[in-house]
Amino acid sequence: MKILVINAGSSSLKYQLIDMDSKSVMAKGLCERIGIEGSNLSHTNIAKDEKTVIEKPMKDHGDAIQMVIDALVDEKIGVISSMDEIGAVGHRVVHGAEEFATSCLVTEAVMKALEKCTPLAPLHNPPNIIGIEACKKIMPNVPMVAVFDTAFHQTMPPKAYMYALPYELYENDRIRKYGFHGTSHKYVSQQAAEFLGKKPEELKIVTCHLGNGSSITAVDGGKSVDTSMGFTPLDGVPMGTRTGSMDPAVVTYLIEHGRSAEEVDRLMNKDSGVAGISGVSSDFRDLSAAAKDGNERAKLALDMFAYQVKKCIGEYAAAMGGLDAVVFTAGVGENDAETRKAIVDGLEFMGVKIDDAKNNARGTVDISADGAAVKTLVIPTNEELMIAIDTQRIIEG
Repeated sequence: MKILVINAGSSSLKYQLIDMDSKSVMAKGLCERIGIEGSNLSHTNIAKDEKTVIEKPMKDHGDAIQMVIDALVDEKIGVISSMDEIGAVGHRVVHGAEEFATSCLVTEAVMKALEKCTPLAPLHNPPNIIGIEACKKIMPNVPMVAVFDTAFHQTMPPKAYMYALPYELYENDRIRKYGFHGTSHKYVSQQAAEFLGKKPEELKIVTCHLGNGSSITAVDGGKSVDTSMGFTPLDGVPMGTRTGSMDPAVVTYLIEHGRSAEEVDRLMNKDSGVAGISGVSSDFRDLSAAAKDGNERAKLALDMFAYQVKKCIGEYAAAMGGLDAVVFTAGVGENDAETRKAIVDGLEFMGVKIDDAKNNARGTVDISADGAAVKTLVIPTNEELMIAIDTQRIIEG
């Protein structure tokens, strides 16, 4: 089976075609500036290692999907002979709220439920829905599966996901912790169990998805029992440009002192995090270079980030009543050895200790020091493959 994975944004569309027999990517690409002048498709044939850029007007996501199909079947740059080889399409959907605790086959009822979730993710869910509708129009006989960022976290107990607000706000307005990056946390926790030769049900794992957006998840017995992101992806540890957790009274204080709600929202999401603290960049590579050159604010930003992730690991170990493994993944988690070291330093009392030489490796690797009671692993995430695996499971099941 070959599965097309789609991740639709407001003016962009990422895709991968995955051969499920070998679990390998055949082609991948990105449609940019959909509905905007200068739209183009960047398509890569993996086997040939050839990238092709096609500049062509795309008035909507339907045009983008058609261009993707045309590229996949093209005699020169394509990887399949016809659209009939695509067995299913897996769609990334950001928010499934409490309606969806697992991936599901797209039906009319599902589409209506997705619309109901839109107020909780007004920037992300509408383009996800548009992407599904565009694919259904062009490939009406191909099954579609929706895979949700929030679904993996629906196993959290109420004591973890509820806020101490009037209960009516949960009942009427659906205000609660939802968590995000669920597809990534699910994938790396399953990969960690396989790497360790254990069943997921036997392990207590803290997965650290660290990048421009970062979240930490407690995975107990293969299920998410707590996670750092909350009602929105703004909560949790400091990120590239997001504040992470802070006293909510800061918001009312800023509004009372002349900022509009829109200004505060932008400040917290776009102008804060390690970029706001450092005044340098949201890129950890830039921060590391600046810190080495003596920039104290860059060093402070890195210290704050490592400190909050470290606290989260300890908090989740306590919540689960134990810890078997810590997993680092995503851009920073997979590639930044210095940040990994800063995070785990001081956790030796819990049995977490890494080997500095092993920590410099890339790929899927055990960086634990010899004799460490808790394994520390680096596992590259693969959300697209997880979406494809879920899609195959749904259609074959």
